Parts: sequence; structure tokens; C-alpha cells
Amino acid sequence: MRVWIWFLVGSLLCISEASAQARETSRYLDFSPFYGSVLLHNTDISHLIASHPSGFIFGLNKKTFGEESWESLFNYPDTGISFVYQDMRNASLGVNLGIYVHYNFYFLSRKLQFRIGQGIAYNTNPYDARENFRNNAYGSHLLSSTYLMLQYQRERLFGRLGIQAGISLIHYSNANFRAPNTSTNTIGIGAGLLYDLDPEISPDYIEYEAKKVTEPIRFNGVFRSGINESDVVGSGQFPFYIFSAYADKRLGRVSAIQLGSDVFFSNFLKELIRFQSNSFPELGVDPGADFKRVGLFLGHELFINSLSVVTQLGYYVYYPFDFEGRVYNRIGLKRYFGSRWFAAVSLKSHAAKAEALEFGIGVRL
Repeated sequence: MRVWIWFLVGSLLCISEASAQARETSRYLDFSPFYGSVLLHNTDISHLIASHPSGFIFGLNKKTFGEESWESLFNYPDTGISFVYQDMRNASLGVNLGIYVHYNFYFLSRKLQFRIGQGIAYNTNPYDARENFRNNAYGSHLLSSTYLMLQYQRERLFGRLGIQAGISLIHYSNANFRAPNTSTNTIGIGAGLLYDLDPEISPDYIEYEAKKVTEPIRFNGVFRSGINESDVVGSGQFPFYIFSAYADKRLGRVSAIQLGSDVFFSNFLKELIRFQSNSFPELGVDPGADFKRVGLFLGHELFINSLSVVTQLGYYVYYPFDFEGRVYNRIGLKRYFGSRWFAAVSLKSHAAKAEALEFGIGVRL
């Protein structure tokens, strides 16, 4: 599934937080046990869905009141860090332990909270050809993980103690860093407690006076790289290199559209071409097929302070070897350092099938 979103997100958010000026805030803890089911998003993991996983989500949250302009634009979200414990209730899958950075967004007079958390998890029992061959969901101990929560929340019902209840969705994957990588998605229901760490305050939310943002068309160059493996277990991990160039146009304070091109040098395809041409002659794979690909894409960038969220949809115009279809997509984060330079981490996939986790550096001119 493409929601690997992002191994470096925690680092990017922490850098952003450390660079911000210190300001008075209100902090609280939340603890939410959950009970759920693993969704059958792929029939290859049907043998692993034997019981109902359970666990808990524990978070430390910091409220915002508008000291920075982006806080007002997004209705004063919380920022925080969280820990997730999940027992998969299956001996082959083991237990997942995850650390995340998250945002809480509010609706309905701040009683309905939507949380998105991104981080990294440790699985206690990944795939092993001899000891744990049934676990085709996790090919490595370290996994990227994303979780979403939608819950009703009431603070300070009993002194500093409050309650919350809702649903969650937790995703684990390694983005084909190592095969196998079928991944899992757990949907759970839960209820828990909130505890305010600071005395109650009556915040004076600072309203941001929206200003029209106008910019000429800007040109961007990005270099991305990383390591991945095909779905053939044991085929080996190989580096990849991606060169991207695109133009973007700001539509306002928080949005820009993009149009550009990618050139992919995916070395794992060299091995896959050799393997398929030798082992499966009925596929008619040319052993001399080019492993390179070229794509055109249309994208959107959502600006949040010095961070931004990027989504792109692309189509291969040069596609000599058939791998997962011509349409691809990318979702990721960028962290700007000044007005030009940025670092990026993104997940490139084909629909719900992840291909690679990309780490990049770029410039916006």
C-alpha cells in the first residue's frame, strides 16, 4: 500500500520544531487502548488473519494558539509524538512497536479530532526463509508506519481528566526495501483518557490576516535515491537514482500545482529482467530490455510553514519493460531550508503497490 508515507517525516518535523521560537503552550497526554481486525487488502496475507489484534496508542500533545500563521490557517492543530503497541495476535506476525510524530486537526467546535501520525515501527518476528517463512507481510524488522485516528474528545471532565473514543487505521510496510512486503492494515475501535499537564487556561487565539500570495512560475530540480528490491525474495537490494525537473505555480497561501518529468534509473529492474528472461521464457521478456524509464507527472503541493505535503500522479512515456503498469504516483514531505533549498522524503508506488522509499534534495528557483 502506498501509505508508507515517509520514513524521514519524524526527523523533518523535529527539525522544524527545534527551529521555531519557544512559546507558551498547553500540553496533554492521551492513552487509547484499541481492538480491531486486519483488513484483507491482499489475498496473499489471508493465512495471516487468524485473530483480532489489540494494543494501545499513547501520545504527548502540544496545543497551538496562532503564534505562527500556519496554525490559524489550519484551525490551531496540536503537534505531538506518540507510541503505538500492537500485538498482531498471530505468531508469524509478532508484535509491532512504533514511534511517531503526529498532528491533531479539529472540527465541530474542537470536539471532533482527526489525527495523522507518521513514524517507524519495529516488528519482532519478520520473514525468515527457515524460521518464519509464513510471514510474507513484513520482510524486515524496521517498517514505516502511518496511522489515522478519528475520535470524539472531551477535555477536563473530572479535574484535568478527559475522555475520548473513536476509530483508528494503522498501516505497516517497508516500501519494498526488502522482500517480501505485502504489508498490513488494521482498523480498530477504542476509548481512552486525556490528562492535561498544565493548569487550565483560556487561550486567546491569534487570527491570521490572510494575505494574497502571488509568485511567478518557479522551476524545481530534485535528485532522489535509495535502495529497494523486487518482489522476488532473495533477488537482492539495489540502489536507484531519480532526476526530476518541474515547474510550479502558487494558487494561494497553501497550494501550488506542478507539472514536470522524472527520469528513473532503477537497478533492481536489471536483475528482474535477467530473472524473468531466464526463468520464465513464456513471458517473452527481452534480456536486453532497457531498465530506465521516463515519466511525466502532474502534482500538488500543500504548504504548512516550512513543511509541505506533495502528491503527484505520473505516466511513463518511455517504458521499455513492463513493471506494474504505466501509471505511477508519489506522496511525500518536503522541508524547506530558506526560500530555495529543500529536503524531501516520498513514497513512489503504482496504485496500492509500493516500489520505493525516496530520499531527495532539491532547489526551487
